[in-house]
Amino acid sequence: MASDGASNNERLLAAARSDNEDMLLEVFEEGSFDINAQDGLGNTALHYAASNGHLDILEHLLEYEGCDVDIQNRIEKATPLHLAVRIEDAELRAEVVSSLLEAGADPKIKDKNGELAISFVPDDDAATRQLFRKHQAQNSISQSDVANDDDDDDEDGSGSGSDDE
Repeated sequence: MASDGASNNERLLAAARSDNEDMLLEVFEEGSFDINAQDGLGNTALHYAASNGHLDILEHLLEYEGCDVDIQNRIEKATPLHLAVRIEDAELRAEVVSSLLEAGADPKIKDKNGELAISFVPDDDAATRQLFRKHQAQNSISQSDVANDDDDDDEDGSGSGSDDE
């Protein structure tokens, strides 16, 4: 468990960049780290795991309480989802995107250029595009359920203007 003078936050980032599951688990075991620690570019361990397709690291990070799946880096304002859709291998890309969406990543977040993550999915990648559509459909169903619950609670101020009589 030699840390070579690096902080646990630095080791966490290094483990994610290099796909070093043993180092990641050591950091988890030792504690005293911030799961959302950012490097100078604003990237977190999740950014590195997502952009490089390091699935085992990704899953460990996503399971860790407090992991922010929507944190944006400094230069591009990219979320891990923005980076995941740029993975060259289509199958790996779909797996990473699926994991992030299942963990609650918000596909509506825009980067510094106003682009959504789905904008970077290659046109011929139907599988990944389908993941975004499925997530959107599930989310809209959830939102309509929430809206219906809110409507029931909003008896007094419906906004109909009938209070002005």
